[in-house]
Amino acid sequence: MEIRDPVHGSIDILDDEIHIIEHPFFQRLRNIKQLGFSEYVFPGATHTRYLHSIGVMHISTLVFDHLFKDQSNLDIKRLRECLRLACLLHDVGHAPLSHATESVMPMVSSLKLPSLYMGEDRQATHEDYTIKSIVDSSFTESFKAVTKNFGVDPNRVADLVIGETKDPAYFTVKQVNFFPLLHQLVSSEMDCDRMDYLLRDSYFCGVSYGKYDLDWIIDNLRICQEDQIAYLGISERAISTFDDFLISRFHMFMMVYFHYRAVCLEQILSRYFDSSQGEYLIPAGIEEYQEHDDPYLYKVLKKSQNKWAKKIILNSIPKKIFETFGTGDLEKMIQLEDFLSKQKIDYIKCSSSGRLSKYYSTNSAPKSFPMKVVRESHLKKGFQSIKNINEATDLFSKYSSSHAVNRIHCDYDELPLNLQKEILNLING
Repeated sequence: MEIRDPVHGSIDILDDEIHIIEHPFFQRLRNIKQLGFSEYVFPGATHTRYLHSIGVMHISTLVFDHLFKDQSNLDIKRLRECLRLACLLHDVGHAPLSHATESVMPMVSSLKLPSLYMGEDRQATHEDYTIKSIVDSSFTESFKAVTKNFGVDPNRVADLVIGETKDPAYFTVKQVNFFPLLHQLVSSEMDCDRMDYLLRDSYFCGVSYGKYDLDWIIDNLRICQEDQIAYLGISERAISTFDDFLISRFHMFMMVYFHYRAVCLEQILSRYFDSSQGEYLIPAGIEEYQEHDDPYLYKVLKKSQNKWAKKIILNSIPKKIFETFGTGDLEKMIQLEDFLSKQKIDYIKCSSSGRLSKYYSTNSAPKSFPMKVVRESHLKKGFQSIKNINEATDLFSKYSSSHAVNRIHCDYDELPLNLQKEILNLING
């Protein structure tokens, strides 16, 4: 089976994977937009989690085949297929409008996850629904062919998604544990998810902020082995491209993902949830969850008499009256909020915070498996000098603090002229 993708071209799907892709659990992603409300700003951004997930699997295959030139070993073939499926299914549990609806998910205990994946009770996330879908649902049956022909265990696919495993032996080949490396390709500073969505979101939004040299990055990825554990590494000669990759993602957050209209619509959706007395709730039952996609939620919103639901359907947001970037003008924003509160003027505050890296800050150790930088000798074949990525680039220290964007919205044009004037005076200082 072949899929034509506008970003990557032809993508091959194995016969054994067709049952997984054609299952209703995965097909549901056709109806979940990758960027939620961003299509109200960038009309081309109607691409879905479905094609993104296939793109992530495609990139993971390119990377794996570059790192593992010799795939004659059956264990390597098993790891390859396990990685492909982890990348394909990393988003299978996303709710309608992606992250925007996670606030109405139930407590994780009500999902009745297998005991292996249960910890302290808390509100569920899309990742919990992903795990439940893969290991304990009707979807699990679709893994029969890959289990028979490759030895893929759905539980180990789930391990790669969450980043923990109770069975490191499954990922060990010739006494080397490849679990950290494979998880890094699913979720890390330079994972296949980011490699795909930056290019894909740029393409469909019609912007250039997220573009980077994918081929050069893949060509320079390396396996870095320390104490019989394999980590993801990158050649020292590609550090500038790695820096470009990080900055591209940062700029996409600032210019696309944090656009004021999309962020405000998410806040309005939150107000709808808070004021609609449970008109829309995400079910705990994993089979019932299959029905919940973007059209399902929009159908609920269209039928609702709630004023916030109507604003979403009409793409109507209150006027943006003030905006700050970084730490500048925060005192003025506090004064404005205080004034609006005292005058009993309803307003919406939208705060977005972007950090260059969630895995590294300044010179601290990474929060998960460390990405490595490799210096290769021109004189001695096979010799490598290895260090952690945060020791090879100064971007983490330059962008160590998060970059915050704060906005205030209100129905300014509907206010009495005297209040409009006082707001203007506050803003103009």
